[in-house]
Amino acid sequence: MDGAAARIRRELEGLADPAYREFQARLVPTVDPARIIGVRTPALRSLAKRLARERPDDARAFLDALPHETYDEMNLHGELIGRVAKTPQEAFGLLDAFLPHVDNWATCDLVRVPALGRDLPATLERIRGWVAAEPEYAVRFGIVQLTALFLGNAFDPSQLDLVAGISRPEYYVNMARAWYFSFALVRQPAATLPLFERRPPALDAWTHNKALQKARESRRVTPEQRAYLQSLKV
Repeated sequence: MDGAAARIRRELEGLADPAYREFQARLVPTVDPARIIGVRTPALRSLAKRLARERPDDARAFLDALPHETYDEMNLHGELIGRVAKTPQEAFGLLDAFLPHVDNWATCDLVRVPALGRDLPATLERIRGWVAAEPEYAVRFGIVQLTALFLGNAFDPSQLDLVAGISRPEYYVNMARAWYFSFALVRQPAATLPLFERRPPALDAWTHNKALQKARESRRVTPEQRAYLQSLKV
C-alpha cells in the first residue's frame, strides 16, 4: 500500500464505530466481518468530500490502489468515483476498474455518479455492457443505474426487455431486477403491466412475484391498483 492509501486507511480506522461495525456485518453477510472497519456513512461521505476537494492527489492515488483490503475502503472508493469523475467517459473508466472488485450489495448501491447523467445515450450503452458482464455486482450496478436514470423521461420499453433478458442465479442480481420492475410498474405502468399480464410469464416466478410485492408496497399505488397487481401473482 502506498503512502496516500495508507494514510487514508488510518483515517478510516480513526473514524471506526464498533457498534456500527457490528450492524454493518449483519447487513452484508457476503463480507468477512474482519474486513469491516465500521465507519458511519456520513463520516465516510465527509472524508470523500474532503479528499476530492482538498487532497485530489491523495484521492487519485487511492483510486489507483485497487484492490482494497477493507469494506470501508471499497465504500470510500465508490464515493470518490462520484466526486472525482467529471465526464461520463472518466466515470466509465473508474467504474470498469472498480466493479470487478465489489463483493456486496451495499458497496454496489451506494455509488452515485452525477457524471453518468450528462450523456444518457453513452451511459445506456455502458449499462448494456455491465448487465452482460461476468462479475455479479457489475450486473447489479447496471440494473441499479437503469432504475435510477431511465425510468423517467429517458425511459424506453426496450429497457424492460434488457432487464427481463438477464438470466443469472445470484440472489442480489435478481433482487435488483425485482426492484427495477417494481419501480417500472409504478412509474411506467402502461409499458410494464403487459409484461406481467403475459402468460406464460415473461420473468421467472421469483422475480415476477417479488416485483409485484414491492410495487404493491408503494405509496403511489391505489387500493384498486394494489388488488390488480396481487391478481397477477404466479
